[in-house]
Amino acid sequence: MEHEIDEKPKGIVRRICGGIVKLIIIAILLVGIIFILKIAPNYIRNEITDKTNLVINFSNVTGRTKQDLIIEDDVIYLSFDDIKNYYDNNIYYDKDYNQIVTSSETKLAVLKIDENEMTVNGESVKIKGCAKIQDDVYYLPISDMEDVYNIKVSSAENKLIIESLDKKLTTAIANKKLDIKYKATFFSKTIEKINEGDKVAIAESDDNTLPEGWIKVRTQNGNIGYVEEKNIRDIKVEREEKIYQKPIEGNISLVWEYFSEYSKAPENTGVKYDGVNVVSPSFFNLNLKDTEKENLSRLDVITQAKFVENVGKEGVKYIEWAKSNGYKVWPKFTNDTLETTIDEFSTIINDYKLRELMIKDILNYVKTYDLDGINLDFEYMYQNDNEAFSRFIIELAPQLRNLGVYLSVDVTAPYGSANWSLCYNRNLIGEVADYIVFMGYDQNGANAFGTTSSYNWVENSINNFIKGENVPAEKIILGLPFYTRLWKTKDGEVVGKSEVVYISNIEDKIPANASKEWLEDLRQYYVQYEENGYVYKMWVEDEKSFSEKIDLVEKYNLAGAAYWRKGFDSDTIWKIIKERLHL
Repeated sequence: MEHEIDEKPKGIVRRICGGIVKLIIIAILLVGIIFILKIAPNYIRNEITDKTNLVINFSNVTGRTKQDLIIEDDVIYLSFDDIKNYYDNNIYYDKDYNQIVTSSETKLAVLKIDENEMTVNGESVKIKGCAKIQDDVYYLPISDMEDVYNIKVSSAENKLIIESLDKKLTTAIANKKLDIKYKATFFSKTIEKINEGDKVAIAESDDNTLPEGWIKVRTQNGNIGYVEEKNIRDIKVEREEKIYQKPIEGNISLVWEYFSEYSKAPENTGVKYDGVNVVSPSFFNLNLKDTEKENLSRLDVITQAKFVENVGKEGVKYIEWAKSNGYKVWPKFTNDTLETTIDEFSTIINDYKLRELMIKDILNYVKTYDLDGINLDFEYMYQNDNEAFSRFIIELAPQLRNLGVYLSVDVTAPYGSANWSLCYNRNLIGEVADYIVFMGYDQNGANAFGTTSSYNWVENSINNFIKGENVPAEKIILGLPFYTRLWKTKDGEVVGKSEVVYISNIEDKIPANASKEWLEDLRQYYVQYEENGYVYKMWVEDEKSFSEKIDLVEKYNLAGAAYWRKGFDSDTIWKIIKERLHL
């Protein structure tokens, strides 16, 4: 009986112990499952092994490409859409000449379909491949275009590696045999084993994105993974990031100097412009060549459209004077004296060959006169020519940049009439050109009625450029007027055209009996007076109103300011400019 009683507690103890062991086993299994689930992502790799992988810098983009790579006769082809995505979002197919036009920071390349030749910045280059169509997709021979995009193309195993030579390159040497890990953890799967002394490229990354002590690398075989920094040595920078060089330290202060195509450049010997670091003389006007020839049709004349220079000996001396005083020379190239209609200009700007002729003219003048930059002032175009004008900028900008020459493009306010305002793609111009010049005038032109340049209109326009058109503030030059307009009215109606009044003689133009009221929203004085039965009205552009507007350069961190034009100014204005722009 006693024996039976003793056995019962022992059984209970065994059952309890067994239950505890089961719980421990279950717990261990749970911990194991959790551990496996935690580290499993370090092993899962979506490898693409059935085709050549594309590695761009430190990313394997194979799964994100629009089309597969094509490799034929040692030529590597990348699709039009993939080049657009990774190298040139402005690439386009020109159906008129059956060619693809593509560009980079300093190169413009043109490839005719199925021809083993391309032009780079106007020079013919023989290539192994060609631009071609396959399965209704355009392809370019990327292996022939290293110089165009400033890239290095190489291959290893089943990978094509494209390295951007504009980007910083840091390398290191392996201290010992290393396992390149798929993830930045010891438990991750090894994607490649490298030997002691092998070189790896190190990716630039935010220190907070990786566990301490780990770095991202690319092997010579194009595999991208992670190693512990303690296992590499001889870290060095082999190539620095290419950095945009500003033409001028601090704010740009540009003044336009206008003289007609029939006038000579001013004699400035011994003269110095205070508050200026860039001058823009009106040297070049788009015009028609040989218009007197009777045997030329109108279209033939258009195909010979070119820029007519007005430099001469006086202009050469002007350039020498400017450079000797430390001013950059960005002459104005304009179409505002074009002896043709808007329709004929449309013909010119929409034809690649005709745009090419204009660009060759510009580049020749840049080289001939050793210009530092150009100011492109094309106005009054059809809204439908918006894209064609943008292409002109796309084709011109890299070729100028290749010469170390800066491109500034004048545009009007972001809202207005079709042919005056809506004909510009400000976002694209701001992206491609070095500077976009907002002409902060005429808010109301010669045949309208109202202020020439009010503070609120200028500020609203700047905000529209930056927030609406996504133009970087540091690329915007604010154009301001050295003039205003005097309006003659009778019975509330404008009589005739307005009269231009310069800042230099504004006070002389306002009679002593005129009423004068400060308008806070416009930041201008409004003046009104009667004379000979007419009522005269003026929104005054003077030192006070000018000071208010030029302060917007600092408020919005703009690139600087420009002024129309020399000759309308006053000594006081230049003192204001010098002070406000910290020159």
